Amino acid sequence: MINYNQLKPGVIFILDGEPYEVTEFNFMRMQQRKPVAQTKIKNLITGKILSRTFQHSDVFEEADIEKKNVKYLYGHRGEYWFCEANNSANRFKLSQEQIGNAVNFLKPNTIVETLNFNGNILNITLPIKMDFKVIEAPPATRGNTAQSSTKVITIETGAQITVPLFINEGDVIKINTQTGEYVERVEKVK
Repeated sequence: MINYNQLKPGVIFILDGEPYEVTEFNFMRMQQRKPVAQTKIKNLITGKILSRTFQHSDVFEEADIEKKNVKYLYGHRGEYWFCEANNSANRFKLSQEQIGNAVNFLKPNTIVETLNFNGNILNITLPIKMDFKVIEAPPATRGNTAQSSTKVITIETGAQITVPLFINEGDVIKINTQTGEYVERVEKVK
């Protein structure tokens, strides 16, 4: 069992029969009142974020979350197929709703981590930084830096990313998959 002062960011617990992850935690003590924990918690099934205050008498069951590495195989018509990392025969599919924004950065043969609760996959977690090939990039116009020093390009997964002007078609760039932002150029096209 978890008590209210153990609800630190990253802790996953059961509230009303559903798993929640603590995203923010503040311990407050008002004059002559009992201390409370102000939290922001994320429902791992629906994705909704709630602000909740917990008292010293509140206790929670720790969520039995299983993390498992799986390999992404391919996507077709809104269905995304995966297999266990060490057993390609055991395949399963997830919908775009289950995957969320991670669908923009899924590349075949990428190892991702799943969060499982009661035998159901809640979501997937990509590596934080991944390399992608630029498949479409408008040319950088000389003298265009007065307005903006960035442009929008398309990567191999079809996602559009804002990058500096010096990125060209064929370059390989590193992207932060959590924020969707450009990090650095890994390989320059020759």
